[in-house]
Amino acid sequence: MNYGMVARVIGNLLLLEAAVFSLPLGVSLYFKEREAVLGFLLAMGVVGLVGLFLSNVKKESAQLRIREAVLIVTLGWTLTSFFGALPFVFSGSVPSLIDAFFEAVSGFTTTGSTIIGRVEELPRGILFWRSFTHWLGGMGILVLTLAILPTLGAGGQQVFRIESPGPAPDKFTPRVVATSKILYSIYLFFTVGQIVLLRWSGLPWFESFLWAFGTVSTGGLGLYSDSMVRYGANGFLITVTAIGMVLSGVNFSLYYDLGKRRFDQVFKDSELRLYLALLLAATFFVSLSLYGEVYSSVGEAVKQAFFQVSSIMTTTGYATADYDLWPAFSKGVLFFLMFVGGSAGSTSGGIKVIRFVVARQMIHRELARIVHPKAAAPITVAGKVVSPDVVKGVASFYLLYFAFFGLGALIISLENVDPLSAMTAAAATLGNIGPGLGMAGPMQTYAPFSPFSKIVLSFLMLLGRLELFTLLLVFTPSFWRE
Repeated sequence: MNYGMVARVIGNLLLLEAAVFSLPLGVSLYFKEREAVLGFLLAMGVVGLVGLFLSNVKKESAQLRIREAVLIVTLGWTLTSFFGALPFVFSGSVPSLIDAFFEAVSGFTTTGSTIIGRVEELPRGILFWRSFTHWLGGMGILVLTLAILPTLGAGGQQVFRIESPGPAPDKFTPRVVATSKILYSIYLFFTVGQIVLLRWSGLPWFESFLWAFGTVSTGGLGLYSDSMVRYGANGFLITVTAIGMVLSGVNFSLYYDLGKRRFDQVFKDSELRLYLALLLAATFFVSLSLYGEVYSSVGEAVKQAFFQVSSIMTTTGYATADYDLWPAFSKGVLFFLMFVGGSAGSTSGGIKVIRFVVARQMIHRELARIVHPKAAAPITVAGKVVSPDVVKGVASFYLLYFAFFGLGALIISLENVDPLSAMTAAAATLGNIGPGLGMAGPMQTYAPFSPFSKIVLSFLMLLGRLELFTLLLVFTPSFWRE
C-alpha cells in the first residue's frame, strides 16, 4: 500500500477544504457574526495544519493502484466530513461533536437529514456552510479536487470511477481531469441558472444561493425548520425548484451529448425514459390520492404531488407540505420512490434508475429462458451489451442494499423506535434522501435519535454515497494484505 501517496492526496483535499472555509467566513464577516467568524478561523487553522502535514508526507512512488484509490475515496469523504463538522462545534451552533459530524456527513453526502430544530436561528455563515457542503458533495469532493489540483496523474481515473455514482460512470474525454472540468462546468451552469430563477421568483440573493445549492446537488438542507412550506403560495418558485431537482437527477453525460447535438442518443436513452416515466406515473397516482382528500383543487394536488415526487425520487428531500399527514397510498408511493433514486452520473442518490433498467431485462431474460432455454438473450443498455460482470454487480448491489436497509432499521429499532420511523430513517439515510416518515418525517429532525443511532445513520449516509462496495471493501482483511 502506497500510504505516502494516499496521505498526500488527502492532505491536498484538506487544504482545499480549509481554503473553502473562507467563503462562509466572508459571509459571517459581512453579517458581523463574531462566534461564527472565530469558529471558521479556528477550523481553518486546524484543517490547514493537518492538510499541510499530510501533503508533505514522503511518498514511495507516484503509482496509484485500485486499493490506494479506494482508500483515498473512503478516507477523503470521512475526514472531509469530520473536519467539516468543526465550524459547527467551534461556533457553538452544534456543541455535540457527534451531532456536528452527523450534520456534516448529511451535507457532504447530499442527504439533507438534520438534527437542528430552529434552523433559521443559526448564524448566516453557518447556514451558508451547511448548504455549500451540499454543492461540494453533489458532484463529488474528489472530482472537484481532480479538476483543481490534478495531482493523481493516471491514478485519477481510478478515483473518478470509484467516486462517481452508478455502475458505469461516463468519461467524456480520455483525460479524467478534462472530464472533471466538463462536469463542473455543467454543474456550475445549472447552479447559476437556478440562482437567477429563484431570485426572479422574489427570493433575496442569500436565500436564492442557498436553495440553489441544495436543488442542483439534490441535497435538502434548508433555511427554515419547515423546509419550503412557507413558499407554498409562490407557484413559480415551487415549479422552478421542482424542475431543477428533476434536471439534476438526469445523467450529466446526456447534457454533454445535447451540447454535441447527439439528440438521438439522448432521446433513446433507456434510463432517461424510465426515469421520466416513473416520475410522471408517481405524480399522477399521488395527485389522484390527494385530490378531494387533502386538496380541493386539481391544480394544487398536482403541484404538491409533482414537487414531492420530484423531491423524493431525486433524493433531494425538500418539502412543501407535511406529507406524513397524507393518505396511506401517497405515503406508500413516496416510500417506494426512496429506493429508486435518480440516474447514474447525476447528483442523486438511491439505487439509481439504470439498475432498474438492468433488473427489468434480467427478469425478462429469465422468463424467456423458461420457454426457450437455449436462446441467447444478452442484456443491452443504450444499444450496448452489458457484460456479465456488470450484471452480477447489479444483482450484488441489490442484495447488499436491502440487507443494509433491513439491518439499519433493526439496529435503530433496538432503541424503541417504532418500525415505520426506523425503516424510513434507514431508507432515507442510505438513499441520501433526508426526511422519512414518523420520527424522521419532513417536519421533524433526527435530534431525538440516540448518539449511537446517529453514528449508524451517518455510516449509512456514507455507505449510500459511496455505492456500498467502496466503503465495505476497506473493512475486509484481504484489502490490507499485500
